[in-house]
Amino acid sequence: MFTGLLLTRADNAPPQAQVTAIDEASLPVGDVLVQVAYSTLNYKDGLAITGKAPVVRSYPMVPGIDFAGIVLESSDSRYRKGDAVILNGWGVGESHWGGLAQKARVKADWLVPMPAGMTAARAMSIGTAGYTAMLCVMALQAHGVTPEQGPVLVTGANGGVGSIAIALLARLGFEVHAATGRMNEAEHLKALGAKELVDRATLNAPGKPLQKERWAAAVDSVGSHTLANVCASLKYGGVGAACGLAQGMDLPASVAPFILRGVTLAGVDSVMAPYARRAQAWERLARELPADVVEANTETIKLADAPAVAAKLLQGQVRGRVLVDVNA
Repeated sequence: MFTGLLLTRADNAPPQAQVTAIDEASLPVGDVLVQVAYSTLNYKDGLAITGKAPVVRSYPMVPGIDFAGIVLESSDSRYRKGDAVILNGWGVGESHWGGLAQKARVKADWLVPMPAGMTAARAMSIGTAGYTAMLCVMALQAHGVTPEQGPVLVTGANGGVGSIAIALLARLGFEVHAATGRMNEAEHLKALGAKELVDRATLNAPGKPLQKERWAAAVDSVGSHTLANVCASLKYGGVGAACGLAQGMDLPASVAPFILRGVTLAGVDSVMAPYARRAQAWERLARELPADVVEANTETIKLADAPAVAAKLLQGQVRGRVLVDVNA
């Protein structure tokens, strides 16, 4: 038996979340059994736990789209008992029991080894949000974006993706502008590396198809009108990395930025990203994101606190990252 957060739902009623004892025999089929040390709360976890969106495909479900821990058993030669591993995505916490529990059984293909120098707590303080931020940075660099081309905008700056993106970009020498609805968090965002703050109210309503050229690139986790306005405000040849939909999954934009300014919109997916890209992202996070920056951007909670904090996360009341100690 082990402890986990279990979601259940009766008919079409909202899901109920309860920390309870779970029999190991109830775990889904997989190649590797992991003793989970830490998980985290991402935006998708908030949707799953609260039922605000149909993220969970079947019930009962252990939510949690990522985790870090130690291998207990493995039938796959790539992993042995005692190996430290990380998991992000692959439908875990949605269609396959996830990381908000003390144990998880998953496919070996979904895991990556813990990079040298990384701990489970630090890995989940970064979590899927931070890993996604690194994928966005990699996408910008793959399209040739350099600091000399001008400032980079990060939307949703106080969120998990945004906060880590600011820290990563600033340490690569970029001038980072941070778009947020919480201007009172200026001190925190500037400590992460932001040079200028942008009120999100200037981006989240319908705007002109082409606007003043302001940014060489952008990392957007918001979508909808915000992303449309970002694209309209990119410099000639600018690149936007889109990875989220906090405002909405629509894109009420025009083709003008793309055909008149040569703007590129690069989609970034963290759920099904191939192994090589995942491993590269985590190796870079281990090297490029200082531990003290991660710690200052992280709140640690107990497993029992996850439902309440998930609701706050969706209301925009959580700053940075949330680390969940599943053994506390």
